[in-house]
Amino acid sequence: MSTFSTSADSSFTLQLVRYGLISIALHIYTINKLKPSFIFFFFLTAVGLLSRQWLSIVTKAVPESYLDEVFHIPQAQVYCDGKWSQWDDKITTPPGLYVLTILANRLTGLPCSAYYLRTFNVEVISYLALAAIRSRTRIEKPKTDEGGYSSYAAWTGINVALFPALFFFSGLYYTDVISTFVVLLAYTNHLGRFRQDTPSLSNHFYTIFLGLLALCMRQTNIFWVVVYMGGLEVVRSIKAVRPRSVATPEFTTLSEQIEFYIWRYSLGDIHDPSLNLASPVVIMGAFVGFVAWNGGVVLGDKSNHVATLHLAQMLYIWPLFAFFSAPLFIPQLMDWSVFNFQTLTGSAVLSNRTPTTKGGPKPSQSAALKTFNWLGSCRTTHSIVVLAGALGAATLIVRYNTIIHPFTLADNRHYMFYVFRYTILRARWIRYALVPIYVLCGWLCWTALRGTSFPTEPSPSPADEKQPASSKSGTSSQPNRNLDTASPPTSTALVLLLSAALSLATAPLVEPRYFILPWVFWRLLVPARPALPASVPASGSLVSRWLVSVLETAWFLLVNAVTMYIFITRPFYWRAPDGTLLDGGRVQRFMW
Repeated sequence: MSTFSTSADSSFTLQLVRYGLISIALHIYTINKLKPSFIFFFFLTAVGLLSRQWLSIVTKAVPESYLDEVFHIPQAQVYCDGKWSQWDDKITTPPGLYVLTILANRLTGLPCSAYYLRTFNVEVISYLALAAIRSRTRIEKPKTDEGGYSSYAAWTGINVALFPALFFFSGLYYTDVISTFVVLLAYTNHLGRFRQDTPSLSNHFYTIFLGLLALCMRQTNIFWVVVYMGGLEVVRSIKAVRPRSVATPEFTTLSEQIEFYIWRYSLGDIHDPSLNLASPVVIMGAFVGFVAWNGGVVLGDKSNHVATLHLAQMLYIWPLFAFFSAPLFIPQLMDWSVFNFQTLTGSAVLSNRTPTTKGGPKPSQSAALKTFNWLGSCRTTHSIVVLAGALGAATLIVRYNTIIHPFTLADNRHYMFYVFRYTILRARWIRYALVPIYVLCGWLCWTALRGTSFPTEPSPSPADEKQPASSKSGTSSQPNRNLDTASPPTSTALVLLLSAALSLATAPLVEPRYFILPWVFWRLLVPARPALPASVPASGSLVSRWLVSVLETAWFLLVNAVTMYIFITRPFYWRAPDGTLLDGGRVQRFMW
């Protein structure tokens, strides 16, 4: 142990130099694009130093391989010795982590000891923050890099890197950090492709390379590099079709309205996707080939990782998001409070205006068409229908698809063991009592993407209403519009929901690590919002604008500090009923 610690301490200066040189080499292109400030470098350096300090603490307290590291570290060391055909059948993920780590260590002349293997994730976590900043910048500015990055994009990237279920593993030799980083690189490249009408041939190959590299980190990344990013490519192709516009006629029956919109949706060459979809197809083909060769998605221990339909995962995801992202929901809760206060006091401004039609009164409409249009325009009806549907669906899932994996019941080193023990497993009625919580948390997460939840802003003035639609929407006619506050398109949110569902609903085991990528992509889409509603005079103040981001950072630091403290200072042992030490007397620790 002393030799291990001495090696770690003596290499501190070397690691800082190495980190700085690699940072300069890898970031030079991005730096020119993002035009970073001193604050930008300060935060990135802070993330790296925090991770380095966490590694130092882990090194002193847990010098030996722990939990999954028992498989990862020996396998990497076997590869480091040149024994590329030797494989541990207990490992269920591809060898991408080991290959990249050995490549990095060989280039810098470092050994493959446990400490230096762990150091790889310490370096990657800062690059992950940079990739997140880059991704958020391209979401805000899909057409150009002019103006550099926004402060909100920089803060979002830092908070993504500090996400507790991710940052915790930057001090251990796990696949989560590098897997997330590679997927974010693919996503950044994907967003860059949106800026080109026809991406270059080299970009197609680069896209395929990043997609295959992501699959070499984890098989489940297929849902993100193919389903999510490929799905967005499909949406883009459909949107690119611009059939000749026609005036919407006045309808007298519901069948006429349905026939008209079916006709409009069927126009254009939307059934022949562009060549931009070639990259996801190639990646998907490679994945199918791997599954056929391997006899399944999982490498190694297939018996304990059998894919199954586990829809309850799509209920658990929302409380997890709500817990980690609690500060992000301050604007929604403030909106809700102000709206209800204004409603009670009679000062709320609601949009109940009856639309007028030029050229005389509307023709007589059938009762079915009137009912359909009323249901489509009534927000209260929408809310009731969606709420009832969500509660009903969640109840059915809880009743028929609650799955408890044996690992969840057997391994008390993970927090999910205690979550299940004191909720779902405690009493059957608790499962159903949690249904409203699932729905409420889902509503919070959805409205965080949508932006303002309630009509607390003043209605447009008559002068504004007379302006043409093109002058009231679109960034070109609104030069002062804050791009960081723009909500994502509905199609993007739906594709994200589909990808998360496919990724999670096939896993019988519930682990916070499985929710990392769904949370990261959701968090990147959350627009900036002041803590106070627009109807409040102080909504434009610096405190209101930055309060949410500051609280999110503080919350992540607090959660990280608590979980790290428990991991280091609360070890325990497994004992048999007669007091005999189990697991060879190894020390056990609490973790995600």
